[in-house]
Amino acid sequence: MEVFENEFSITDSKYCGVGLGNFDGLHRGHMALINTLLDECRISDLHSVVYTFKKHPEHILRKELLTPLIMTTEHKVRLLEKTGLEFLVFQEFDEEFSRISPREFVEEILVNKLKARLVVVGFNYRFGYMGKGDCELLKELGQEYGFKVIVIPPVKIGNEVVSSTAIRKYVIEGQMEKANEFLGRFFSISGKVVTGKGIGNTMGFPTANIDPEKFLVTPAEGVYVTRTLYQGKWYDSVTNVGKCPTVRSDGATTIETHMIDFTGELYGEDIEVSFIKRLRGEKLFKNREELINQIRTDIENAKMYKKHLCLG
Repeated sequence: MEVFENEFSITDSKYCGVGLGNFDGLHRGHMALINTLLDECRISDLHSVVYTFKKHPEHILRKELLTPLIMTTEHKVRLLEKTGLEFLVFQEFDEEFSRISPREFVEEILVNKLKARLVVVGFNYRFGYMGKGDCELLKELGQEYGFKVIVIPPVKIGNEVVSSTAIRKYVIEGQMEKANEFLGRFFSISGKVVTGKGIGNTMGFPTANIDPEKFLVTPAEGVYVTRTLYQGKWYDSVTNVGKCPTVRSDGATTIETHMIDFTGELYGEDIEVSFIKRLRGEKLFKNREELINQIRTDIENAKMYKKHLCLG
């Protein structure tokens, strides 16, 4: 997969099928769109292209109300690369780009830049200045400019539409099973292991502390069953998100992961922590001994839950 920023060019004369959207989280709805794009491109002998943004448009349009993101750009690239997509284009969404009219977007971006003969979008896709363009207008312009438009209907679980907004809500509430069901995989946070205060080590439960990007959505404070990826290998783990009030007084929120049965030095290394289930909320214990006993219980509960899920 080739990745472009703002510019896009291919050497042959073949036309393209283009998937449009923000694709934050690459959830089940997004994957329905991308799989349809890939299938249609194979049938029609088109290059497959996803055209998206690095920053959420609301980060430009509503500066005072930033939408936390589900995943980093790097994570999005890694997942899309596995699909067989040929080209990924990241467009910088700035104030100048936000003023492009729907027709200008179609003519300048889809037709002239991306050579689109097929466009695939979600049911609620909007485009152009102030989101004035919708799916019906896109279909009309498609007929005028010579490209086919496929609109993917909402993907539902129960009576709820799968959406990035719903996933953010579930993550913030600590409802990881629901978030993971909507994502179609475990919600995860990647980061470089940073130096902590070493408190876990003194209690017999060393932790890897990560400092994720500030724009990412963070799970509710509490203790979670997790799995941690390090150098291509998964480790069972328990992760605390919160302020650790029993042993710290600085009030800072941290993400600290104890990798069960792992021995080694992780400072400066990259890890990915997948959140499976929230075991309990964070609480203030009377003393360190009570906290240590609870950590032992958390680890045993995490092992039992993982065994119940039959995770290898």
